[in-house]
Amino acid sequence: MRYTPKSELDQRIAKLQNAMRQHDIDGAVIVQNADLFYFAGTIQRSHLFVPSEGKPLLLVKKSLERAKEESPMDNVISLDSLKEFNAVLQKYGYGQFKTLGFELDVLPANLYVRYQKLVEPARIVDISQLIRAVRMVKSPYEIEILRDISKLHEEIFSLIRENMREGISELELTGIIAAASRKNGHSGLMRVRGMNQDLFFVHLLSGKNTFPSYFDGSVGGKGVSPAFAQGSSYKMIGRNEPVLLDYSFVLDGYMLDQTRIFCHGKLPDHLAGAHALAIDILKEIKKVARPGVACGKLYDVAMQMAGDSAYGKHFLGFPEPVAFVGHGIGIELDELPVIAHGFDIPLEEGMVIAIEPKFVFPDGAVGVENTYLVVKDGLENLTVFDEEIIYV
Repeated sequence: MRYTPKSELDQRIAKLQNAMRQHDIDGAVIVQNADLFYFAGTIQRSHLFVPSEGKPLLLVKKSLERAKEESPMDNVISLDSLKEFNAVLQKYGYGQFKTLGFELDVLPANLYVRYQKLVEPARIVDISQLIRAVRMVKSPYEIEILRDISKLHEEIFSLIRENMREGISELELTGIIAAASRKNGHSGLMRVRGMNQDLFFVHLLSGKNTFPSYFDGSVGGKGVSPAFAQGSSYKMIGRNEPVLLDYSFVLDGYMLDQTRIFCHGKLPDHLAGAHALAIDILKEIKKVARPGVACGKLYDVAMQMAGDSAYGKHFLGFPEPVAFVGHGIGIELDELPVIAHGFDIPLEEGMVIAIEPKFVFPDGAVGVENTYLVVKDGLENLTVFDEEIIYV
């Protein structure tokens, strides 16, 4: 178990403060768990106040003891009631705000109304994009964690070879993977920022279980109930059909994203051909991707190659394709940058992106997903398990 070093938190806070000053924001109040963990090193029930200049305050309702153990911040303070919020800030010399930033992309409306009354006459502005931009480029400390996860991914994907057989259900195989993951220290939770984008960390689908779903991904799956209508089902795995494993190991708050295709038997030609094209798309993206290249360029390359093929209408989902071929990843699955048309943010050293060219047909889904670290001369693959169809 890692505790985020103080030097790491100080660097993150400094980057956010610099961004706030550039946008004339006097301070930020951070309440969402992923952002709390990133900037404070703990997710205890709390409010993290970050002034545009000066030391931040972590105001904790529960549990103060754990917050002090987990966070190396200088000011970790008890806050029993929001009524005390302004008084505590004033005690530390903060007040007279014109603007305060909140995470309006995730903050419920009723809390927004409550906070607006609390901080009047200050005006609340959205700071979520500034926070996500700070988190977009990973530090050496974060990259070290991601490299540790890479080793765990290889071990988990090897389990499919050992346990997949004709007649085993998707759910049973999912359970084997989930149990091994927890045994190896998986947190059991994946964080997704988007509203209502629930997702289990083992996304395993076979054959015709390619149903579209509410989740913003190219392959949904039937699931086990309309209450959670995506993912693995009671379907038995058969011969000559693809078994898609889209998986994320979460270690010390961070995750990678990886997809591989397995088969008991032999895949039909159209599925094997589409999978080969997905690998070629990844290879071409790797040739193009360099620091300074716009993220949208990678998407355009993928769409051009898929569109020129016989499988174009099945690319990124069928009959309802998604509008991206990749995404940033770290503490949350859906971080910046987005690899989509018109997304002009340039690649930068230290970004970590998952690229996932997938093809979906009525009789199965194929494709590959790797997570890459953007380095000086291109992309470094952090998910190195065999990309070819793995026959068992």
